[in-house]
Amino acid sequence: MNLYIMVDLEGISGICSRDQILGDRISEGRLMMTEDINACVNTAKEMGVEKIYVRDCHGTSNTVIYEKLSDNADYYICGYMGEQRYMGIEDCDAVILLGYHAMAGTLGALLEHTFSSKNIQNYWLNGKKVGEAEIDTLGVGEFDKPVIMVSGDDKLCEEVKEFSPKTVLCEVKRGMTWNGAMLLPKAKAHQKIAECTKEAIKKYNEIPIHKKQAPLTLRVELCERGVLPFVANDPRMKIIDGRTYEKTADTIADLLMMR
Repeated sequence: MNLYIMVDLEGISGICSRDQILGDRISEGRLMMTEDINACVNTAKEMGVEKIYVRDCHGTSNTVIYEKLSDNADYYICGYMGEQRYMGIEDCDAVILLGYHAMAGTLGALLEHTFSSKNIQNYWLNGKKVGEAEIDTLGVGEFDKPVIMVSGDDKLCEEVKEFSPKTVLCEVKRGMTWNGAMLLPKAKAHQKIAECTKEAIKKYNEIPIHKKQAPLTLRVELCERGVLPFVANDPRMKIIDGRTYEKTADTIADLLMMR
């Protein structure tokens, strides 16, 4: 079995404040992200996983602290990859979403947003409001890979349970407000990540692959007026109103590549 681990920052076990992902305390957040990765990677290797790919999905994909990463992974995918969100996934059998967060607007969820808290208010896929966890579950599903585990706060776990009830849910904290959380102590959080990783690997053949039939239409509601994309030369895109537009494509990967 080969494993693909996609890692965001907001749902990492010690994160409780915006300052840890963008501000003066970003060095704390980077270390916490690296340590959660190591807890997952080391356990996966102990469970007999042959190859492990780790994809840094936060911001510009340069968040991990390279010299502190476990040697048990085979590749760390970092830095600019263009719009290729699932680089390297073809070689893997299953996916873990580590350190994810709830979709934009989720009440009480820590640092809730959908791809960009600065620019994006909401996403809808074929009429259903979605967040990053569901987008990526469907995106990797197009490569015939199941998401076998997610980690994050309780609100994220509740969200995932609605669309993928057999995925192993690893709740490492409770969201209290958008900028505050009730955290597990570090050792307990890492132990929980290890236990859930073990469970997910044991069950991975039982967890279904999720995908949607084409065509797929993604409706994007922006936070600010005056920043709609230029769509005159792209028939797959349509303006809905002053802050909303739609994109239509055959796959999630194509939708995420469209500007």
